[in-house]
Amino acid sequence: MFTGLIAAVGSVTAIERDGEGATLTIATELAGQLREGDSIAVNGVCLTATDVGEESFRAQAMIETLERSSLGALQADARVNLELALRAQDRLGGHVVQGHVDGTGTVRATRADGFARVLEIAVEPRLARYLVEKGSVTLDGVSLTVSALSEDGFSVSLIPETLQRTNLGLVREGDRVNIEVDILAKHVERLLQARV
Repeated sequence: MFTGLIAAVGSVTAIERDGEGATLTIATELAGQLREGDSIAVNGVCLTATDVGEESFRAQAMIETLERSSLGALQADARVNLELALRAQDRLGGHVVQGHVDGTGTVRATRADGFARVLEIAVEPRLARYLVEKGSVTLDGVSLTVSALSEDGFSVSLIPETLQRTNLGLVREGDRVNIEVDILAKHVERLLQARV
């Protein structure tokens, strides 16, 4: 489990792809805190560290992960948001994030709003139904608040701290971002369906 508070931005140094998936090598200052078998969120996708060095780690992404998230389109030198798994004694500063990406959205527009930067994200209806204004959403692993809803998506407002500490300061119109909707909304929907 994660909180959506990014610990570091890493750099993809290598990607090995074959018909069975991909192996990512990521350089990061967090490598010293990892052990083989540990979970780490990479752009919001929960992966397992399979090989850990002093300054980098490797993790595998299966076909399902590559197809459902933006990890399949990653290139060498890409900047990725990283978060170590939550420990029981840690503060829950963001919201409950599983690292199970529900799909991707497309950045439709960006604009300044005072010191903040607003991202307008287009999403499929199957994801949009879980979004509520002032509710939680995760973009590329970053815990954010939905600032507005539109017919085909939503907006988030990013403060300078988020822009500096994550890769969201680099996104442009047309970029794909990983989206994880609030797990509570999905559970409520499932429970209500069972009663009908």
